[in-house]
Amino acid sequence: MVKDNDNRNSERTHRCGLSCLGPLTFHGQAVGVQVCLSYGRQLAERRESTFKNGLVFSSRPVKIQERIRLRVQKDLFNWHGALRLGFTNIEPSDRSLPLPTMAIPNLTDTPGHWAAPVLESYCRAGSELEFWVSHGGSIYVANKSFGQRKIFTGVDLSKPLWAMVDIYGQTCSVLLLGSEKQGLLQTRRSCPAPDDLPASNVDNHNSWISDGYSDDSMSCLDVEVPADEDSVTICVVCMGRDARITLPCGHRCLCNHCTPKVIHQFGNCPLCRHKILAP
Repeated sequence: MVKDNDNRNSERTHRCGLSCLGPLTFHGQAVGVQVCLSYGRQLAERRESTFKNGLVFSSRPVKIQERIRLRVQKDLFNWHGALRLGFTNIEPSDRSLPLPTMAIPNLTDTPGHWAAPVLESYCRAGSELEFWVSHGGSIYVANKSFGQRKIFTGVDLSKPLWAMVDIYGQTCSVLLLGSEKQGLLQTRRSCPAPDDLPASNVDNHNSWISDGYSDDSMSCLDVEVPADEDSVTICVVCMGRDARITLPCGHRCLCNHCTPKVIHQFGNCPLCRHKILAP
């Protein structure tokens, strides 16, 4: 169930001039089943017990070169992987509920969606980052500490685009800080954010849950593996048990515990993405 548990700022009044891009919040209806919106729909939090079902979208279409600014409010070390960022030309209000569990591959495998994972180093609690789509149809993400990266190419610019954020893996909550678009004569910005937004919870990291494994440990499929993939002896999903299962592609990378879940939920080798034709 989606809850907007704090509407104090949702009706804030403001004055807009020619340099204003308009209000920018998360969409109030098209949100993942594990997401809670608050602070006038600018804070999106995913439940900590899972790594998925954290999809949110912008409340309005965004412009080419409009840089959407986010701050990671909270992260956990229970999972691997972090934010997925991208754009869609499917209007959020036209989406059927519940939303798919993940942006990648559930949405990106369907027309009108473009997204890519963001490096975990960009997404630590307290980190501020921005992302945008260029005139050439490429998606960029930037972080003051690590600089700018191109993470995707090939976005269709022929239709309006909404920003798409998947609060995934280690990322538990994000705060929408607004947006800006630089022009030749001036910089246009979205309407000012409220002043009383919460500070990030930088030190709130949990240890590995239960015995170090979880039913949601499939998020570990995003882990970077060594260049010499044949040397992997630890399961790349749970990162704790010995990899005893050799897949049809030849990679021995899964333990007995994780193999059935990978086959059922993904059907691909987590190293080379080769389709698993049979258990």
